[in-house]
Amino acid sequence: MMNFADLAQIVWENLRAHRMRAVLTTIGIAIGIAGVIAVVAVGQGGQAVIISEIEKMGSSRYFEIGADYMRGETADSTTFNLQDPVLIKELSPAVEKMAPLTLGPMVDIRLPHSQQKSIMGSLYGTTPDMIDAMNLTIEKGRFLSDTDVSAHARVVVIDAGLAADLFPKDDPLGKKVFVQDTPLTVIGVLEKAPSSMMDVFNLRSVYTPITFAQEMLNTRVISTLSGVAVSEEALPQAISDSIKILEKRHSRTSNHYMGSSLEEQLDMVGNVTSVLTTIIGAVAGIALLVGGVGVMNIMLVAVSERTREIGLLKALGARRRDIMQQFLGEAVALCLLGGLIGMIFGIGGAFAIALLANWPPLISIWTVLVALGFSVIIGIFFGLYPASRAASLSPAEALRHL
Repeated sequence: MMNFADLAQIVWENLRAHRMRAVLTTIGIAIGIAGVIAVVAVGQGGQAVIISEIEKMGSSRYFEIGADYMRGETADSTTFNLQDPVLIKELSPAVEKMAPLTLGPMVDIRLPHSQQKSIMGSLYGTTPDMIDAMNLTIEKGRFLSDTDVSAHARVVVIDAGLAADLFPKDDPLGKKVFVQDTPLTVIGVLEKAPSSMMDVFNLRSVYTPITFAQEMLNTRVISTLSGVAVSEEALPQAISDSIKILEKRHSRTSNHYMGSSLEEQLDMVGNVTSVLTTIIGAVAGIALLVGGVGVMNIMLVAVSERTREIGLLKALGARRRDIMQQFLGEAVALCLLGGLIGMIFGIGGAFAIALLANWPPLISIWTVLVALGFSVIIGIFFGLYPASRAASLSPAEALRHL
């Protein structure tokens, strides 16, 4: 049996003799490996950022009550009313805070008499309890009050990003902003998070009393109820009590309710993003198969070109195993070389994309090792047929090409 040092030397000399062919072959493998590593690293980094953002949006005691989407239901004007969160807090000892939410997902926000382009943002119509439910922190001014809600006050709390956009040099407190062409007075500015996905995608948000938001949006739909339990241990009871109270209060309707804690929402998001990363990584992995087909094609050409060499080797006593090892070694070497190059470019690409997106790439050592291992498997799989074909040539037939 040929020892490893001799095999490595023969493989190296054959690859060096056909440098251009070897380079072009490894490019296909390198692209596939780079794509898989970059996609998985960016996907895992994005997943970590999304989960981190959701964690910032609520305390560990946070829970949410909404229409039962598992039954295909969505919130309408009969699902919740403004008295529901008030009664839930009164009747359930497990619920500490409860805020309704009417959402305007895309609204125009601008300064009065300004020629600047309007800024698109999300409008959250809610009540004072939302500041605790969503872990919001006020940097300037104040948040919404019960008086604002009962008076349908035309006031607004804006996030730090929007304050910087509209008032780069001025204090926004007391100033007017137009939301959907309605003038509102700024009463507070939220503190900017250390690193926010909202900033990455330039997403802006404003908070107004829910009573006024419903008038402005011409709707009575409350999307969800955001609550805070008295303790983490009380979360299941808080969710159960809220659903029971709502079902009793809305017994004449066909509404069904479901609740989820922050941990359950994180698990759901984690599962979804993991599936998406796997699917995209699998698509990128198709490039590896294409590269493998290229390896097989090149090795078949090499077998045809080196028929005389195979005949001489067999005439000198080389066994079928020796010929097969040589050609299979060349195929694996091409794929492994492409894998190493792809690993470098994949990690570099992941860092570049993450830098532009402002989130950390999560380069898993297991992802790199699996990708490299897969490149070797590709080399063995697609190199096996050409190697077997070379080893099957009879010495007499091969020597006829001399």
